[in-house]
Amino acid sequence: MKRQQRALQALGERLIDLDDEHLDRLALPEQLRQAIDDARRMKSREAMRRQKQYIGRLMRNVDTAAIRQLFDRLHADDRRSRRVFATAERWRDRIARERQPAIDAFEDESGRKHPDIRELVDALERATTDRIEAGLRRTLFRKIHAALVADQPDG
Repeated sequence: MKRQQRALQALGERLIDLDDEHLDRLALPEQLRQAIDDARRMKSREAMRRQKQYIGRLMRNVDTAAIRQLFDRLHADDRRSRRVFATAERWRDRIARERQPAIDAFEDESGRKHPDIRELVDALERATTDRIEAGLRRTLFRKIHAALVADQPDG
């Protein structure tokens, strides 16, 4: 029973860090929502500890399935974002290193032409300083990342 109560309190603590948009979607009881809002304003460590315990007690009367489902979805979105970010980094490094063959491979994988990426690689070849090259690599990353995000299915 104590383990279950700690799990509910931990779940309630995670609610404190959620933004208002997600909290509104959960349709939490007014008393719990008020306790979460109060906890966000607290500065005292001891007051926050007591407030988290209170939130844990209030969580006993809440169906946590929707809350757990929201956190699972947010966690999946976070993992997907990290995966896209890492993929964009790998493509940037490969394109900067291999140039044209890597661009062709990227276009084959994405199924679209990317003339802006080709222009950036041309500019990268002509870069005269490390500072210019670093800026072009950042821009190249942003273009690749945007292309990968556009290719991601929603869901």
